[in-house]
Amino acid sequence: MAEEIKVKISDYHITQPPNLLMTIGLGSCIGIALYEPKTKIGGLSHIMLPDSRAFKEATKHEKFADLAIPQMAAEIKALSGQARLVAKIAGGASMFQFTTETPAGNIGARNAAAVKQCLQELNIPLLGEHTGGNSGRTMTVDLATFEVTVRMVNREIIVL
Repeated sequence: MAEEIKVKISDYHITQPPNLLMTIGLGSCIGIALYEPKTKIGGLSHIMLPDSRAFKEATKHEKFADLAIPQMAAEIKALSGQARLVAKIAGGASMFQFTTETPAGNIGARNAAAVKQCLQELNIPLLGEHTGGNSGRTMTVDLATFEVTVRMVNREIIVL
């Protein structure tokens, strides 16, 4: 029987069909779905920040794009015995309007850029994305098909 596994902020989960993975509250955060097509083993990460190097101690690897993605990818590769992964992402919204440019910049855009850079460095093709804007998202991953559904309040459902 299929289980819908909820992935919390600064966390990730790896599973296989018939299970579904879901994360809610993707504002400036990014949801990263990684998938190994042959075995259909996949994972969903809900990262909060782009880069751990700005912090003296990054004790929660799942919080940062530069740590969570390689860690989750390595675990999926070990479980599947396969090296080829693909990805889909959602989130990275600009949730707050500032009248002037802040030194930190738009955290949603920085998160999206960091995720894409990390995927590129790991040679993981990005098959689909729904990022930016100013609305939060819910992301659901069907591991039987790698269909990713993105829902936003008062908007149409997007399928990646």
